[in-house]
Amino acid sequence: MMMGYNGMGLHVFLFLLSALHYVHGDLSYTIQEEMKLGSVIGNIAKDLGLTLDIVSARKARIETEENQRRFCDVSLRSGELIVSERIDREEQCGEKPSCVLKFELLMESPLELHRVSLQIQDINDNAPRFPTDMIKLEIRESADKGARYRVDAAHDEDIGQNGVQSYALQRNDHFVFNIQTTSDGTKYGELVLEKELDREEQKEIKLLLSALDGGSPQRSGTVAIHVIVLDANDNAPVFSQAVYEASLPENAALKTSVVTVTATDADEGVNGEVTYGLGRISDKSRKLFSLDRQTGEIFVAGAIDFEEGSKYDIIVQAKDGFGISSDAKVIIRVTDVNDNAPVISLKSLTNPVPENASPGSEVGLINVQDRDSDKNRKVRCSLQQHVPFKLIPSIKNYYSLVTTEKLDRELVSEYNITISATDEGSPPLSSVKIVQISIADVNDNPPVFEEQSYSSYVTENNKPGHSLCSVKAHDPDWRQNGTVIYSLLPGEVNGAPVSSYLSVHGDTGVIQSVRLFDYEQFKSFKVFVMARDNGSPPLSSNVTVSVFIMDVNDNSPQILYPAPEGNSFMTELVPKAAQGGSLVSKVIAVDGDSGQNAWLSYHIIKSTDPGLFKIDLHSGEIRTQRDISDSDNMKQNIIVAVKDNGQPSLSATCSMFLLISDNLAEVPELKDMAHEDSSSKLTSYLIIALVSVSTFFLTFIIIILGLRFCRRRKPRLLFDGAVAIPSSYLPPNYADVDGTGTLRSTYNYDAYLTTGSRTSDFKFVTSYNDNTLPADQTLRKNPTDFEEVFGDLDPSPEAYSISTRMEYNGLGLRVFLFLLPALHYVHGDLSYSIQEEMKVGSVIGNIAKDLGLTLDILSARKARIETEENQRRFCDVSVRGELIVSERIDREEQCGEKPSCVLKFELLMESPLELHRVSLQIQDINDNAPRFPTDMIKLEIRESADKGARYRVNAAHDEDIGQNGVQSYTLQRNEHFVFNMQTTSAGTKYGELVLEKELDREEQKAIKLSLSALDGGSPQRSGTVAIHVTVLDANDNAPVFSQAVYEASLPENAPLKTRVVTVSAADADEGVNGEVTYELGRISDKSRKLFSLDRHTGDIFVEGDIDFEEGSKYEIIVQAKDGFGISSDTKVIISISDVNDNAPVIALKSVTNPVPENASPGTEVGLINVQDRDSDKNRKVRCSLQQHVPFKLIPSIKNYYSLVTTEKLDRELVSEYNITISATDEGSPPLSSVKVVHISIADVNDNPPVFEEQSYSSYVTENNKPGHSLCSVKAHDPDWRQNGTVIYSLLPGDVNGAPVSSYLSVNGDTGVIQSVSLFDYEQFKSFKVYVMARDNGSPPLSSNVTVSVFITDVNDNSPQILYPAPEGNPFMTELVPKAAQGGSLVSKVIAVDGDSGQNAWLSYHIIKSTDPGLFKIDLHSGEIRTQRDISDSDNMKQNIIVAVKDNGQPSLSATCSMFLLISDNLAEVPELKDMAYEDSNSKLTSYLIIALVSVSTFFLTFIIIILGLRFCQRRKPRLLFDGAVAIPSSYLPPNYADVDGTGTLRSTYNYDAYLTTGSRTSDFKFVTSYNDNTLPADQTLRKNPTDFEEVFGDLDSSLESYSPYKDGV
Repeated sequence: MMMGYNGMGLHVFLFLLSALHYVHGDLSYTIQEEMKLGSVIGNIAKDLGLTLDIVSARKARIETEENQRRFCDVSLRSGELIVSERIDREEQCGEKPSCVLKFELLMESPLELHRVSLQIQDINDNAPRFPTDMIKLEIRESADKGARYRVDAAHDEDIGQNGVQSYALQRNDHFVFNIQTTSDGTKYGELVLEKELDREEQKEIKLLLSALDGGSPQRSGTVAIHVIVLDANDNAPVFSQAVYEASLPENAALKTSVVTVTATDADEGVNGEVTYGLGRISDKSRKLFSLDRQTGEIFVAGAIDFEEGSKYDIIVQAKDGFGISSDAKVIIRVTDVNDNAPVISLKSLTNPVPENASPGSEVGLINVQDRDSDKNRKVRCSLQQHVPFKLIPSIKNYYSLVTTEKLDRELVSEYNITISATDEGSPPLSSVKIVQISIADVNDNPPVFEEQSYSSYVTENNKPGHSLCSVKAHDPDWRQNGTVIYSLLPGEVNGAPVSSYLSVHGDTGVIQSVRLFDYEQFKSFKVFVMARDNGSPPLSSNVTVSVFIMDVNDNSPQILYPAPEGNSFMTELVPKAAQGGSLVSKVIAVDGDSGQNAWLSYHIIKSTDPGLFKIDLHSGEIRTQRDISDSDNMKQNIIVAVKDNGQPSLSATCSMFLLISDNLAEVPELKDMAHEDSSSKLTSYLIIALVSVSTFFLTFIIIILGLRFCRRRKPRLLFDGAVAIPSSYLPPNYADVDGTGTLRSTYNYDAYLTTGSRTSDFKFVTSYNDNTLPADQTLRKNPTDFEEVFGDLDPSPEAYSISTRMEYNGLGLRVFLFLLPALHYVHGDLSYSIQEEMKVGSVIGNIAKDLGLTLDILSARKARIETEENQRRFCDVSVRGELIVSERIDREEQCGEKPSCVLKFELLMESPLELHRVSLQIQDINDNAPRFPTDMIKLEIRESADKGARYRVNAAHDEDIGQNGVQSYTLQRNEHFVFNMQTTSAGTKYGELVLEKELDREEQKAIKLSLSALDGGSPQRSGTVAIHVTVLDANDNAPVFSQAVYEASLPENAPLKTRVVTVSAADADEGVNGEVTYELGRISDKSRKLFSLDRHTGDIFVEGDIDFEEGSKYEIIVQAKDGFGISSDTKVIISISDVNDNAPVIALKSVTNPVPENASPGTEVGLINVQDRDSDKNRKVRCSLQQHVPFKLIPSIKNYYSLVTTEKLDRELVSEYNITISATDEGSPPLSSVKVVHISIADVNDNPPVFEEQSYSSYVTENNKPGHSLCSVKAHDPDWRQNGTVIYSLLPGDVNGAPVSSYLSVNGDTGVIQSVSLFDYEQFKSFKVYVMARDNGSPPLSSNVTVSVFITDVNDNSPQILYPAPEGNPFMTELVPKAAQGGSLVSKVIAVDGDSGQNAWLSYHIIKSTDPGLFKIDLHSGEIRTQRDISDSDNMKQNIIVAVKDNGQPSLSATCSMFLLISDNLAEVPELKDMAYEDSNSKLTSYLIIALVSVSTFFLTFIIIILGLRFCQRRKPRLLFDGAVAIPSSYLPPNYADVDGTGTLRSTYNYDAYLTTGSRTSDFKFVTSYNDNTLPADQTLRKNPTDFEEVFGDLDSSLESYSPYKDGV
């Protein structure tokens, strides 16, 4: 099939090659510009000899280069070439005499190209136009007759006869108009003066000049000529006021108008044009004010600040056009506004402040300043709320910052105190200052653990060093006070030190194991971890860590029945008539492990007759496989193996002996036994036991009664819960009278704690020795005196802190009241006078002497100079008590021109606070020379100036005052000028140069003079300025260019500001008359955008983008003018050279899109055209295609290319192509361009859906609701639209014998699988279904995937008891040896649960038994053991009802009965005896037994009562104190509660409390309970007292032998 397509594509490709030919035929048409759209240019069809059908079928059309406009197009209906856009000859060809537009006519099938030329004829559609609408000429009234004034010629964009042909000037008396032609043919006009001007007769002349073209109809352009007659300069400017005064608010905005000075000049034109300048002005004023030189308006140029200066004097100078000037004085007064916010200064600060600082303590001194004046200067100061500080006003503008209450660093470690200050201005201004105060730490917080207790789980047989858990305590104190160190408190675990089991890392709190743990030895234990800080003294707290050991399979099964050693009397009897399936016996085994490690299975590994017996895998029941026959051996031996379910599995074996017989008489071992009567011996033993017990009982009563009178009752120490006792609750330290630190006698305290609260307080109610003295008291005080120290012991934690706080507050109040009278203001002004510029360190005066203070007092009171914010401190107080200069003092900088200069400061002293004003009178010295405003004064004076003419000169300025200021001037000797001083009415002085001898420019062109200003100081200082007088002549020459025509060559794309050419013209005149400026004359709008002219240098620069393709030649007329408008012009020709700056342009002429993916190779899909706007070699282009695409370019005629396929396409691999076509020209360097052609591939349905995963799995809980979403399948089809649309469905099938649709359904659009019915984990745990994904193509394609559904278990099955059998059987009765001791394994309940996971975790409980105290059952393994030794009085038959519960939520349970026989052999079983044995002495024996039991019971009861009273009355332990000892709660035993869980104890539980002197960290130990049978709150009645041995351990009566770390406490 593929070969067929390739063959067909090859034929088509060869056919196209033969059809592509180039037909050359140029078409030329001539039309006028501005023809209407749609106008017919010519008939293309007729001219080419084609019919209209062919023209239309071959898609004849006009093609142009990139960015070239298409002015015409082909009408396919008529075959005519018509105008499609407006054609403007001037726009397209400019001033070219011939205008030809060229296009290409393109036709397809076959490809054919024709050139079309349009000759555009000019019409008279443009009028002549002058460069400007008005020409202004300024001509002196002294101009001679015949003077010529150049006028720019008009320009007409039309050509030939349609251009400018003549000019017409409006009739007038003074001027005529002449046309001149330069050597290069450029025309310009001239106004010729025929009659002399008279300014007094006519000040200005207005003329009208018209330019006319030769077109039909004729068009014209007009320009107005405005001639201004100039006069001579003979008047100086005159101000309207001698002195100007203005008021200005400070902070006035920039550019705010202050005042406007006005001066007028009687002259006109340049002579009467007045400009303004700043004369004598200070540097400070120059930065603040600016002057508009044209309007005389003074503006704000800097920040006006009343505090920096309130008055400014400015000299303003007015000049006319030729430098004659006058000046005026401007006085600017600045008014104050409230623009300065108060400034808050921190003069002193105590930081950090200790947290135990008393209220009222001073921590800082604050100063507040406001630089404004009057009401704006008044300030109110305040402090933020909710901080324990306040401000107390002191003298003047000072405030003291004091504490108001007790501080606590742990609550707030630092304060950012916001101080606010607000002035009384309008609007008021305010400022804030944040003072950061840190609180110094005191060690007053013990470490606190993150949790109340910790638990850790570790598997047995662990490796030493294994990390169990981590404890974490936090101490809010800082640094070493908050550094926590961890340690284990001493104690015992299972009789060994706790350190032999665990260790704790002191820094991290990580607890690690030290040795291996054995789950069978003990399953859990508790330790106590202490966290201690590094404070002084250190504080600590404890926490309980419970360690739980998890089981591993390290115990083999233990066979209980039959006994491993074997016994002929333990042989089981099998009736001879037993049928198949009869229960014969049972192997009973237990496993010391727990959980699944204890699940046992039973297997027969060897037997006498392998086919006779079988054993149940789980229960161990041995049953017959067939009926018993006479041929079977009487003695059967079976070897049974018992395996557990651990990994790896462990096992044990036993032998079972069976006798096939109907009675015991047939058993050989029973025939030789003799019956012996032992009743007589038993009676003797009972009599002896009864006498002994009674005698011992009477003796014990006599001894107890004797001791009873020697004892007296002691008070009880009641506990209910382990309570943390903070050290601050306890009484103060106790010491004995001689101060040795050891108590002579015992001090007992009653301790009461209540249940129901974890925060119960430990109270010391009263001492048994009331005369004990606290350590800080003496024998002269009675115990009642200590009420002042201790007060009432309140249970609240606030009791101690309140008394301490009151003590601090009292101290702070006394300090505060003491400071108030000390704060006073001592008024005393100190005044000194010094000269400016004194050296740093110079002595101004003696402060100590002037104030009458010694140097020690001055130093102790920290005397110092204080200034306002931002004010410089020019002086300071030395250690010798002298006021010395600390900075350079410049009078002119500080006071300016003020006649008096006084600097004011404040002298501040502390303890008490005292303030003095210090005034420094600064005297002026002659340290500044006179200075002129400029270094040189330039004057331009005409040689025609009259004798006596005056020329103003700015006076010199001296910053010194009085005699040190300017006093006289001296002018250098010369022939022409003298210098005079003048004074205005406002008192301002200025100088004048007076012309005494007329000037002659031919004799002297310039005069240089020197003017000196001298002050009156000593030594005398002077300043000099140079005066340069330039003599001006008359304007009688026009500028002359150095060339008539300038030619320049410029490459296109020249950078902006590139200099093209420089035109140069010279004027024989001098000064303004000889200053030549350049302007652009006649120039096209296009050229004006591309070039600019420097009016001073004549340089022509590139101003726009130079593009050879837009224009290759430009002509510009440049005009040169002198200072008074006499001008001439020249021509500039600029030729543009081509550079390779245009990259080829790729145009897509046609494209087939989309392309079907089954298109054969060689199929043409597009037509490409490539153009380059450059010329010559730069225009030649090479075209190529990117690699690795199934397309290529085939060159066609001229610059056309065909885009064809090269191989078979596949949309699923590539659905679209961005084909990059590259074109590169042959320029240097070569330029290239790319075009991306986007081709889409049409889809064919050739791909089936593909699932995201190979298979899916879903997990759902059983008993789920129908409609529950299980999972979602997702398949993708790479095909497009309906070919790629996927629909999901379930494939038919069976699940557990039912159709799959009855269990699941799938959403056809989303693939979401949902349940249809309930699932049962016990019915089936998983199943698989198949989902099909099908697309919508034609024909449709599909694929399948497997979905596995896993059902998870819920607790819906009760436990199933495997052993004993629920129905019971006398042959299933377990035998318990009479000699069995306490803890012996009797039997085991074996149960399973149909559920899985934790739902199948089982627990065993005895809910009823014949003798409740005889047997117990293990909670997890189901092992039944004896709680005590078996006695003869125990009932032979024992029945136990056991409940088995699972761990599900909610829990389910099952019960079974266990029958036990206390007997050593089967002969004693009542069912095996045929007759009852009767003893004649049975009644006597029974009476003896009853008597013995009664006496023994009464004796034991009496002993228990006596012991109880003994412990209640025993002497209380001593409670010794050496310091107030903190007893952390973690030291005490856990809370106790009564059996019904109400939280209240039914009886009193007393504990002895011992504390030792000499240690601040002594432990509070609970030695023993007076009621050992009290149940902990976490136990229940279902356990016997012996069960708590694992929890409590052996209760030792010794103080040192007991530790709170006993296992279970």
